[in-house]
Amino acid sequence: MTTTNERQYIGTRQARLEDEVLLRGQGRYGDEVPTPPGTLYAAIVRSPHPHARLNAVDSSRALEMDGVHGVLTGEDVRQWALPFPVGVRQPMEHWCLAVDKVRYVGEPVAVVIAENRYLAEDALSGVTVDYETLPVAVDTELAAESNAVVLHEKVGGNVVSDRTFRYGDPETAFAEADRQVSIKVRFPRSSCMPIECYVVLAQFDQANSAFDITSNFQGPYALHSVMCRALQVPANRLRLRTPPESGGSFGIKQGVFPYVVMMGLAARKVGAPVKWVEDRLEHLQGASSGTNRVSTLEAAVTREGRVTALRLDQLDDCGAYLRAPEPATTYRMHGNLTGAYAIRNLAVRNRIVMTNKTPTGLNRGFGGPQVYFPLERLMQRIAVELELDPLDVIRTNLVPSGAFPYRSAAGSLLDSGDYPAGLEKGVREGGLEELIQRRDKARGEGRYYGIGYTAAVEPSISNMGYITMAFTPEERKRVGPKNGAVSTATISVDPLGSVSVHVSSTPQGQGHQTVAAQIVAETLGVPLESISVNVELDTGKDAWSIASGNYSSRFSGAVAGAVYKAALKVRARLAALAAEQWNIDSDDIRFSEGRVYVEGTDQSSSFHRLAGATHWSPGTTPQSEPGGLRETAFWTPSELAAPGDDELINSSLCYGFIFDYCGVEIDAITGAVRIDRYVTLHDAGRMLNPQLVDGQIRGGFAQALGAALMEEFVYGADGNFQSGTLADYLIPTSVEVPEPVILHMETPSPFTPLGAKGVGEGNNMSTPVCIANAVADALGTKDVELPLTPSKVRTLMGIEEPPRPEGVGEPEMEATPGSGSRLRARDSVELPGTPREVFDALLDPQTLAAIIPGCHGLEMTGENEYRADVTVGVGMIRARFDARVSLHDLNPPDSLQLRGSGSSAMGSAEAFATVTLTALEGNRTRLDYDYEATVGGRIASVGGRMLQSASKMIIGQVFSRFSRRMGGGSSRFLFLQKLWQKIRALLTGKGGPS
Repeated sequence: MTTTNERQYIGTRQARLEDEVLLRGQGRYGDEVPTPPGTLYAAIVRSPHPHARLNAVDSSRALEMDGVHGVLTGEDVRQWALPFPVGVRQPMEHWCLAVDKVRYVGEPVAVVIAENRYLAEDALSGVTVDYETLPVAVDTELAAESNAVVLHEKVGGNVVSDRTFRYGDPETAFAEADRQVSIKVRFPRSSCMPIECYVVLAQFDQANSAFDITSNFQGPYALHSVMCRALQVPANRLRLRTPPESGGSFGIKQGVFPYVVMMGLAARKVGAPVKWVEDRLEHLQGASSGTNRVSTLEAAVTREGRVTALRLDQLDDCGAYLRAPEPATTYRMHGNLTGAYAIRNLAVRNRIVMTNKTPTGLNRGFGGPQVYFPLERLMQRIAVELELDPLDVIRTNLVPSGAFPYRSAAGSLLDSGDYPAGLEKGVREGGLEELIQRRDKARGEGRYYGIGYTAAVEPSISNMGYITMAFTPEERKRVGPKNGAVSTATISVDPLGSVSVHVSSTPQGQGHQTVAAQIVAETLGVPLESISVNVELDTGKDAWSIASGNYSSRFSGAVAGAVYKAALKVRARLAALAAEQWNIDSDDIRFSEGRVYVEGTDQSSSFHRLAGATHWSPGTTPQSEPGGLRETAFWTPSELAAPGDDELINSSLCYGFIFDYCGVEIDAITGAVRIDRYVTLHDAGRMLNPQLVDGQIRGGFAQALGAALMEEFVYGADGNFQSGTLADYLIPTSVEVPEPVILHMETPSPFTPLGAKGVGEGNNMSTPVCIANAVADALGTKDVELPLTPSKVRTLMGIEEPPRPEGVGEPEMEATPGSGSRLRARDSVELPGTPREVFDALLDPQTLAAIIPGCHGLEMTGENEYRADVTVGVGMIRARFDARVSLHDLNPPDSLQLRGSGSSAMGSAEAFATVTLTALEGNRTRLDYDYEATVGGRIASVGGRMLQSASKMIIGQVFSRFSRRMGGGSSRFLFLQKLWQKIRALLTGKGGPS
């Protein structure tokens, strides 16, 4: 008699099945996908200016270079493509290449296609672009003013969407409130920094006017329609494929879609496959980032700390273009703007503003960090101003136990949970009492120690209709309802009984193959190792929907649920087949250990024999059995309805609960923040694989730690990007990331097939503000601004920098506060020779050419006017510059002025210097200078550290050469490391360093 129990895989800790191939170095990433014969390679000409009109793009010199097959320009794009659809009703255009203006540093202007990447990169200097520079709008709040520089003239202003919402009766609540507490915060830009950058391999089928493109695009596949419209082809003429592996994403690989269109057009231009691999500098400068937001939040509060109403003003800076799927960041959290709190009255104003920065997009937890930072900072401020315990304020306002499913004020249906119980579990098992004792002891010893708290809900499985909240109800009626979140999975059993699974997801390391195999193994009773899971997505042959992809923590609830439903369909067919053969009810059939059997009887069959019958002998199967064994499941929940006239939106299907707290100690001298203990409790519904859940929590925590303490996209007031290398854009490593204390509780969702909710984005939402609250507690300060770098924390502590030691001169190169990448310097040096000799040397083209490192040629183009051809480099940036230099206000031998400008594919610069010569004893001359230069493009993006380092190396070369030309020994001029850096900058057009 058969008595085998069905084995459980779901909910158990299972090592990742994906890891062996990765640890053996056999993963196949985007750059490792085989290329077709004749593949050409692309490099992109990018704007060095944040805002400029495109007067002309001349690619003639590039086309004459060996190995160059073509150059794609804006004119080609106008001919063959359309601008991308925009998520608001505004007359602004975003093309895959700039066609009229550039609106951010790094915006693509042209694509060079050559026989290899090296030739393509070299040929960038052969594309000449005539820019007419324009004023910029960089500051978020100033850009929203009516008198700001306008990026899109047809719009007439930079605020492209302005919507207000009202839920409940906030006016009455504020009028009756015991207290009103307000806070204004700025949430900065940061990004994802995956190991692998963008990769696109494009082919164009001229006979069928079709595109076949492989890219590490993550979805959502709603953007497939966006790409089709841009390429002007029907959906079945754009075959989009993903590689088997992706080296991380965390949201940003959604932003590759403009390059998919761009490289598709490049392939069409040259009539050959085209491959493009993004480098790190391009990625930082021009890929994407999370949205920076300015929030003003006001609370109506009782004396006990109960919040009765909120007023929220959100100003989102989406950069130069509202690139799809934006305004997703603004509206993904709209339904649950009140977070984990039972606040019934809510007033909201949402504005979206355009600035001269890179367009924003998905970033882990997108929309969540921007909501929870002001909300949880407000909760702490309520506690401080009302002299209450911050934890008691959270307790007082949480959605109460037994209230689920709970409809929040703006429409989210919080599916399940017990928030008060979760908080108490976190307090009890995380050791809060001990942490409080540590704080008291540290403060008693005069040390800075604080504790911060955060409560949050983590949304997952986005409602595809939430973005339409940017439209008015009348506008939504005109375009038709949008809602739902269709997920798909396919399971097939071959003639030998092997099981193959395909999911419409595009993971970047989360372990989807492992979880899918666990679900199928348990449902069909087959060994885990016998299941093959394919996570590549091919829109030309696979089942998919516009909601497909890997975003919004949708795998465990939606995709895994679809896998389960597909497995149930396969199981039902096999059970019916066995029941027919054994003349029993199909409900009595069991599956386990590779066999199909009837519990308590001797009737059984091997799984492969029973399944194989659908292939080998379909004539022996029941009449209802169609033959073959392949099932696809599509699933979407009814709870995700379209928004209505009441402006309510259930913006996600599931809502996990997070309760975090941490203790931090701040170094009294350096301002460095050290995390003493970080406790994070998660209710993610039913955990399908607790080991992978912990891994996702650790990953989200590490990324959030970077956002809290290190990472920020910095733009100067001139619009130049100033954190364009990993020397200035710092990301945490394993050394900086402490091990968090991870706690779990499980309240299964009633809305998903397996009861699972999403997990993995939550700490990106909760951790930055939790750390900020701890720092504010430690310092007793009201305002904290991310990232909490040591220098910012020192300022909060009131520590002023010590005076410069006696005898130490001014820094060689200083950026004036608020001036962006404008460099100013003033200094003097001594040179051999009379002022006349030095003056004449400055005017001698041969001398100038000899002392400029990398100078290929210097020619006089007019009276006191020169043209220089120079190769220069800063760090990993090296380019050939076409520079113009002119001398003005010549007063020989006493003074002169130099003005210079230059440009290349890597950047641009403008500089001005005044030089004064004074005779000294012993046939010597003192040379005084006053210098100012502005750099742009990639050169500005390398940041101050690398610019300073490069300057120190190049200055020594310049002065050594000049001193030899003047007849002095180089050892006599060790201190001549000032002026010629600046003069050389004028001649090279590089603005200073190298």
